[in-house]
Amino acid sequence: MENRARYIYGVGTSGSAIILGPIGIEGNEVYTIPCGGFCAVVHSCPAEPYQSSDQETVKKWVKMHQGVLDEAEKALGTVIPLGFDTILNSKDDAVSPDQVVKDWLKEDHDRFQAVMEKIKGRDEYGVQIFYAPSVIAKQISEENQEIRKISEEMASKSPGMVYLYKQKIEKAVKAEIERLAEEWFKDFYRKIKSHCDDIVVEKTKKADRNRVMLVNLSCLVAREKVNNLGEELEKINDTEGFSVHFSGSWPPYSFVAKPVAPAKEEVK
Repeated sequence: MENRARYIYGVGTSGSAIILGPIGIEGNEVYTIPCGGFCAVVHSCPAEPYQSSDQETVKKWVKMHQGVLDEAEKALGTVIPLGFDTILNSKDDAVSPDQVVKDWLKEDHDRFQAVMEKIKGRDEYGVQIFYAPSVIAKQISEENQEIRKISEEMASKSPGMVYLYKQKIEKAVKAEIERLAEEWFKDFYRKIKSHCDDIVVEKTKKADRNRVMLVNLSCLVAREKVNNLGEELEKINDTEGFSVHFSGSWPPYSFVAKPVAPAKEEVK
């Protein structure tokens, strides 16, 4: 099948064409297409997406995609990463696929410039904060005056009434956790934001029966501020009832993919 498309890994700054070698997905030759001070890191491919019903195969492709970006950064410096399976194709036989890529680089030059300035010297990190319901519930039961009063009243009640009082306590504790969760989120977000250049709030995910995810953030962090962020997260992790999962560094996908992706009608 004729390769009338180009798989795009990312965009770097270079005025000359560079061959990175057969390091692409399925061993494809990776090279750069320069235009106007920027270059697209690509390989030649058919105008169809990489699809497979085998999840291990897809994972392998994604890993290869990331590997190319790692090598491209070594050769080019800062690279704007594009998501897996970003493919630009030529719909006009008279226009070469490489020219389509050059036209895209030229048309979106200002956007590339703005995004490059935003991510230069920065990486993406994932921050997830969890709380342990059993630990937090115990703290609330001991510290909340209203709940303590209910517990004291329960001590003198009959077994039948004790059941009702326990339900009342559980309801009050649940309501207090929900109220406090908003305060915790705002407090943690404020502390984390002070060490980040940008933050994307992601959807929380189900953890396990012993933990509830309270915060799920993608953070754009300057390399000289990473240690400061880590120290802040250690303080949160040392707080009784809370735990932190800190991951990265990653290419800043959460902060660049939408602004620089080719128009949908150009992508297959």
